Amino acid sequence: MDQNGELGDFLRSRRARLRPEDAGVAFSGGARRVPGLRREEVAHLAGVSTDYYARLEQGRHPHVSEAVLEAVARALRLDDTERGYLFELVRRGTPGPGRRRPAGGPRMRPAVHRMLDVLNDVSPALVVNHRSDVLAANHLAKALITDFDALPYRDRNLARFVLLHPAARELYADWDKAAETFVASLRLAAGSHPDDRQLNELVGELSIKVPEFRTWWAGHRVDQCAHGTQRLDHPVVGQLTLSYETLALPADPDQSICLYTAEPGSPSAQTLRLLASWSAPPGAREAASSDAPSS
Repeated sequence: MDQNGELGDFLRSRRARLRPEDAGVAFSGGARRVPGLRREEVAHLAGVSTDYYARLEQGRHPHVSEAVLEAVARALRLDDTERGYLFELVRRGTPGPGRRRPAGGPRMRPAVHRMLDVLNDVSPALVVNHRSDVLAANHLAKALITDFDALPYRDRNLARFVLLHPAARELYADWDKAAETFVASLRLAAGSHPDDRQLNELVGELSIKVPEFRTWWAGHRVDQCAHGTQRLDHPVVGQLTLSYETLALPADPDQSICLYTAEPGSPSAQTLRLLASWSAPPGAREAASSDAPSS
């Protein structure tokens, strides 16, 4: 992916979504040749010349100060995620020493595995990286979504499952919303990992196999998938509405744990307990039966 083109497309998409009145730009009405703000209007709001902003949008930006980027981000009303993405795109195009990538594949600490095991009867939980590769999942997450360990290695990816697997369209009640959010997450990852061959291959595959993907990708939405709500229609236990939270593991760069929870006392909480009972390994079910009070 060409960083100059990516930067220009992103800036154009962000100014196209802003109405002059929302940005505080005086507008006398009538037809406009472009949707949203013009280049000169963004430049005025950011306090830079129109020529300077045009060169930034064209990717001709050998040196851009943080102050200018902050001003552009304010002018375009970028949120924190979009602001970080803008800085990453400009940093990619700035001459300098390349980044070193850690050697070897991802490794998970035993303590993280134990954390997943502790959550087995409480919360579906899985560990993912920036590509949405599933590095580990507890049995409740496998029962809720799919058994990633049973898939070929290259298919153990949450975004790939949601966008490509036929079962995902049945599982996610709001499939379009969930799929578009994963595309926004991949777009964000592409900004910070431009040389990731596996990520680029995944994006290329999805652009060919998923009809909606190119439209979503061209929209330049970026999202951390940090939290949200998903409605699921599970083939065994039925409908659930679950909240998810994605928590970074500070000691393990590029690894996050995603937890799913149900509102206490809700029908979804009861359904999640039913799923936990149904999916528990045989040894766990026998232990639960032996611990049950006798009548």
